[in-house]
Amino acid sequence: MSSSNTESSITCDLSAFTPAQREHHIATSPLLFAMVQEVRNLPDGYSFRLPEYSDTLAKIADFIAHEKLCCPFFNFGITVEPYGGPIWLSLSGEEGVKELIQTEIGGSLPESVARAAGLQA
Repeated sequence: MSSSNTESSITCDLSAFTPAQREHHIATSPLLFAMVQEVRNLPDGYSFRLPEYSDTLAKIADFIAHEKLCCPFFNFGITVEPYGGPIWLSLSGEEGVKELIQTEIGGSLPESVARAAGLQA
């Protein structure tokens, strides 16, 4: 990761995708977040608990590979708990990122999870 770019912007650049990448990302991202079982509020973002299914890590890696193209301002983190525990995907970043996550991802979460996290009324 290059530290030479100090420009700060939380604007998504959908032109960073090829048409096929964009279609794939738009189709698969909501499916990933529909699996979220819990949301933790972080000072600069959110952490999403996902079930430990055999393909969850592959889905997370696919999401990150695409999301970093259009939204390079995100910090991504993955925590895999031991003994078959859940997997946590963390998205964080600079000021304004939490609001973007609420807007862009909040609607893809299961309703009860989004409400419990305060991401839906």
